[in-house]
Amino acid sequence: MTLNQAVIKRIEEICNETGRSVCDICLSAGLTPSTVYELLYGRTKQPRIITIKLFCEGAGIKIKDFFDRDYFDELEE
Repeated sequence: MTLNQAVIKRIEEICNETGRSVCDICLSAGLTPSTVYELLYGRTKQPRIITIKLFCEGAGIKIKDFFDRDYFDELEE
């Protein structure tokens, strides 16, 4: 799994866990939803850490919790 794939997977997990849409979480954080959708649809290949941080704030989690998954330890280069 690549870093991009892992970030996408984690965003989808957070949406499922919270029962909220990407759009709802982004708007809560003051983040443009299209920024995250570009990532989800593969048009953005290298997510910015500030995007992930803002997404986390909108979801009500800490950034360390975002990356607290085993698959982030087993990434391909």
